[in-house]
Amino acid sequence: MGKGTVWPSERKAYTDRFTGIEVTQLTDYKAHSHHLYFTESGWYDGGQRLLLISDRENSTNLYSMHLESGEMTQLTDYPGNDQLDACLLPDGSAAFVKKDRCLIRLNLSTLEETLLYEAPEGYRLGNASATADGKFVLTCVQEDLSSRIRLDLGNGYVGHRELMEAAPHSMIVRINAGQGGAEIVYEAKRFITHINASPGEPWLLTFCHEGPWHLVDHRIWGLDLRSGKAWKIRERLEPGEKVGHEFFYPDGVTVGYHGFRANGTNFFGHIRYDNTGMEETEFAFDTWHAYADGLGQAIVDGKGAVKSLSVWRKADGVYDGPRMLCELRCSFHSQKVHAHPRFSADGKQALFTSDKNGYGNLYLIHLPERFDSLPLFTL
Repeated sequence: MGKGTVWPSERKAYTDRFTGIEVTQLTDYKAHSHHLYFTESGWYDGGQRLLLISDRENSTNLYSMHLESGEMTQLTDYPGNDQLDACLLPDGSAAFVKKDRCLIRLNLSTLEETLLYEAPEGYRLGNASATADGKFVLTCVQEDLSSRIRLDLGNGYVGHRELMEAAPHSMIVRINAGQGGAEIVYEAKRFITHINASPGEPWLLTFCHEGPWHLVDHRIWGLDLRSGKAWKIRERLEPGEKVGHEFFYPDGVTVGYHGFRANGTNFFGHIRYDNTGMEETEFAFDTWHAYADGLGQAIVDGKGAVKSLSVWRKADGVYDGPRMLCELRCSFHSQKVHAHPRFSADGKQALFTSDKNGYGNLYLIHLPERFDSLPLFTL
């Protein structure tokens, strides 16, 4: 098997035992498969195809699934590879693949690969995100301190706090999406990650100061690429409050997030990049990620005692819910098996990962038209 190989469909449908909703399992292979990080949409080709990452044949590679047939085309061939990340060019013609210290442009029609950027020696490459106009791809690099700090961030956040406290030199880099060529647009002695380019404003991005949310100096930051100015978004309202997992709404100016009050109460919310228009909704169970689509829907993944996906939908400007969408039973043991739920662009489908059967697989649900047909969530 290798680049261009077409894998047969593995999809199968079942009825969720709690809600009666039909769930489609998209992958079924004895290794982990997962969709892109939830801040990046993997749908392209008019919604007909979906990018995914899978550990088949003992190596991590990028695949494209034709959603109607379920067939998967292998897009990369990196023998013995263990980690991979990717994002899409807004027009869906190319993907930007992060492998080790390299950022590679992958033509999704020809599968031609072009090395766009390589992190300097002694630095780690972070995630990538393309600007709304498709002209640039943004990424971050952090000073590699693994020689003096034991790090295993993808499997249990080992060294997470220690790396935050060490304050590695970090840089945000803007790269020409077609020809390569990079420039540093921001740098600081902080553990910087989670680069999110606005899907609507080419000059706007968010990034974070990484670390335990209640200990980091501030989590969500905005950056104006025109001026290089950075500012805090959604400051803490009380000591010990945790806010993070930020993402942009489709309008490109609203930033979604979730968090925990000092007393442990969970909430999800949104705020404009200029810190106006804040709205937050509280709920009484623990979650790991929350996502909203800007169309009046929100979804969270339950952890701990709650092993389900829960959804809200706005009615007369107020969120109705939570209502249970389906069983989740995700272990969250490593980044590859985080649920990372998100909606499709039209808000009609929900995509998530779960290792409820022992291996991480992708699952897709068509949301019911009648929201009240879903059962109200009760602890």
